[in-house]
Amino acid sequence: MDRPTLIVYCGLPGVGKSAASAYTAERLPANRYRSDEVRKELFPEPTYTAEETDATYAELLERARSDLESGRNVVLDATFQSRPYRDRAAEIARTAEAARAFVRVTCDLEVVRERLEDRTNTVSDAQFEQHLQLRETFDPLERDHVEIDNSGSLEETYRQIDRAIL
Repeated sequence: MDRPTLIVYCGLPGVGKSAASAYTAERLPANRYRSDEVRKELFPEPTYTAEETDATYAELLERARSDLESGRNVVLDATFQSRPYRDRAAEIARTAEAARAFVRVTCDLEVVRERLEDRTNTVSDAQFEQHLQLRETFDPLERDHVEIDNSGSLEETYRQIDRAIL
C-alpha cells in the first residue's frame, strides 16, 4: 500500500488557496479540509479571536491526522500564517508515516484586491484589509515547499500544480 499524502496549502487571504486546493484534492484524490469551513462549524458567528483560531487549527489538524492514519490522502486549505501550525501539520504527517508537501500560493497584490472585492457567496469572510494585515505578520516558510503563483488564469495555476505537485 502506498503511503497517504498530506498536502498543506498556505498563503494569505485572497491568493487562491481554495481554487488550488480543490483542484489538487480532486486530482489526487484526497479529503479536503478548509479552515474557513471548520471555523464556521465550530463558531457559527466567528469573532476571529486567537482562541477561535487555535480551536480551528486543532480541529483541522485532527481531521487530517485521523484520515492519514486511515490511509487516506488529505489536502488542507488554511492561511497557516504561523510556524507552529505548520510544524504541527508536519509532525502529524511524520507520525502517520505520510508523504507531505507544503504549497504556498502567492498572487499579485492588485489581483488579490480585485478578487476580494468581487468575491460573493464564499465561506471566507476575509477582506483586503485582512490580507494586508496578515502580509505583515506571516511567518517565513522556512521548510521545503512549492510556490504556486495564482496571478494568472486558473488554467495556468492548474498547470503549475500538475508540474510541481501531482
